[in-house]
Amino acid sequence: MNITFTGKQDKLTPSQERKLATQFAKLSKLLEKRGEKVAQVALQTVRHQQHAEVRINFYDQALVGVASAPDQYTAVMDAVAKVEKQAIKMLSKYRDTNRETVRKTPEPAAKPAPAKTRAAAKKEKPAKAAKPSKVVKAGGSRKPMTAEEAMMTMPGDSDYVVFTDSETGRTGVLVRRRDGKVDLIES
Repeated sequence: MNITFTGKQDKLTPSQERKLATQFAKLSKLLEKRGEKVAQVALQTVRHQQHAEVRINFYDQALVGVASAPDQYTAVMDAVAKVEKQAIKMLSKYRDTNRETVRKTPEPAAKPAPAKTRAAAKKEKPAKAAKPSKVVKAGGSRKPMTAEEAMMTMPGDSDYVVFTDSETGRTGVLVRRRDGKVDLIES
């Protein structure tokens, strides 16, 4: 990350410079997934208060952190922390809203299949029809239980059971596989 300072800079101690560099490196890890970014730090002094403004362009938006403190180091660190908070919020928002399901494109009209001979038609087995899906609504609230208790309560005709784990408080799902074994899915 390229950092440009404008305004009068105070001399920082080597430990403060290292901490500031690690803070910008942490911010750089968040933001530099699409090329190198430029951070502009504007410093000014107003009535014995040090003002720092950190500005970074990210995904066509300006992330701006403004902070004031008695010393310049604290003001810059606070401003970088504010920009980092904005970046995390923007990344999570971008991640959550831009996930789209794969859309099926309309397929071109299928050409008619050639006529089959009687011998070929006899050899082919009819395709099994898929079972229609059904939604089952469980009534009432159930008490929390362990995975073993949930396995014992699983009806023989059901392929799954949803339960609340009494040890962790999380929702779990027991799913019966085709080979008869049971998998546990925890949320």
